[in-house]
Amino acid sequence: MGKTAVFVLSILQQLEYKDISETLCLVLVHTRELAFQIKEEFDRFKKYMPEIRTKVLYGGVPVLEDKKDFRSAIPHIVIGTPGRTLQLAKDGTLKLNHLKHFVLDECDKMLEALDMRRDVQSIFKLTPHAKQVMMFSATLSPDIRGVCKRFMHNVS
Repeated sequence: MGKTAVFVLSILQQLEYKDISETLCLVLVHTRELAFQIKEEFDRFKKYMPEIRTKVLYGGVPVLEDKKDFRSAIPHIVIGTPGRTLQLAKDGTLKLNHLKHFVLDECDKMLEALDMRRDVQSIFKLTPHAKQVMMFSATLSPDIRGVCKRFMHNVS
């Protein structure tokens, strides 16, 4: 929970959501369980920011339910698995053109699996060039470290 709190608090502090009905933050994870844990952390820390809307996306739920949720209220923060997120981004339901924060949690697990890496790269290409990119992992192999650097600018 420590690293999750780091990026959740950082994003909530930076998020300029007032009078905006756009998705501003995307957090990609490799499992639906992790997506729900992260949403719970956002919900816990946004206690005094009730206007911020969050949404979890993952496969196994009828896609029409997700589309209906987006029509009723566009979430400021989306936490999802790459497959469903890419599906909704490609069909225009999830618009990423105003995205300010792009987070990969457990990035080693997502980028090691080639099919998931391909989805992450496709989603990344749909986002604006000027955005904050954050990647988190307990361990990073040298191979995956090289892949991560291709997602970032001014890597230190």
